[in-house]
Amino acid sequence: MPVKQSASSINGSKAAHRTNNDDVLKKITELYLDLFDHDGYGDLSVEIKILKREQKEVIVHCGKQYRFVVDYPNKR
Repeated sequence: MPVKQSASSINGSKAAHRTNNDDVLKKITELYLDLFDHDGYGDLSVEIKILKREQKEVIVHCGKQYRFVVDYPNKR
């Protein structure tokens, strides 16, 4: 399954482009509206993983995968 990010396509060996929550929310909203307008079944899911260096990886699944790396300062 292809993996995409907001700026460009990536493969498994390259790091994702850093982005922020607004970019992620924009993509989720765009995908939701596409699914809602679609005449049929659609599936949208979000997966979040904690990475090193105060970052989180957000993967949005909707036919394709959209991968984002978002800065997340440790709040402890």
